[in-house]
Amino acid sequence: MERVRTRIAALVLAAVTALALAGCGDVEDGDASAGAERGGRTLTVFAAASLTETFTSLGEAFEAAHPGVTVRFGFGGSSTLAQQIVQGAPADVFAAASTATMKTVADRGAASGQPRIFARNRLVIAVAKDAAGKVTSLRDLAGRDLKVVLCAEQAPCGDAAGKALRAGGVRVEPVSREKDVKAVLTKVRMGEADAGLVYRTDVRAASGQVTGVEFPESAEAGNDYPIAVLAEAPQPELAREFVRLVLSGQGRTVLAQAGFEAP
Repeated sequence: MERVRTRIAALVLAAVTALALAGCGDVEDGDASAGAERGGRTLTVFAAASLTETFTSLGEAFEAAHPGVTVRFGFGGSSTLAQQIVQGAPADVFAAASTATMKTVADRGAASGQPRIFARNRLVIAVAKDAAGKVTSLRDLAGRDLKVVLCAEQAPCGDAAGKALRAGGVRVEPVSREKDVKAVLTKVRMGEADAGLVYRTDVRAASGQVTGVEFPESAEAGNDYPIAVLAEAPQPELAREFVRLVLSGQGRTVLAQAGFEAP
């Protein structure tokens, strides 16, 4: 009998130890595992950084309508996300800030079906509080006394910035090239740069921390935003439902409130 008690105690100790070790793992992975044990599912959405606020809101609405479902987002530069997808990163949905970026995914057979355009965005000049009044037009960015930041050229916001600057005949030497539009906005918001080219929606999301200056050349550099279910989506049906939400009247309302234009 004593041997039986000892063996049971050892088994209990081993089980407790295993649970403790599992609890020390990555929090996100732990949440996903717990969700799986409860019968929950996780929908993974890769989306352009400029969609952070709107998609977070839509993700909350999606979770509310789908009990047991967790929406996990990967926000970042569209070109970086596209590379991760074609290299096999597991995701269900991809929403890019340009059709050219989405094409790199579709051309590799990583998109399921035809991508749908769901929004349009255009550039504005984000101006730091300390530089207020120094920038009233795109041409002002060429001033030598201004510190200007732009997106990396391969990012949709960097490509759009190049088009706008060429349309205005303006040459800018940025002090840095950032990985995505949120990084540009952060530099300006923190006062590490005087100005930067970001999307209209980003200035609105900054809630008065920067000043937005509209400029006519932005009409030459508008970006269409496509969305697609991915070919290797772990949750294809949930992915299709999320895309339907983005394209729905509810989705259009959330996007419009953030400053996106209808496609």
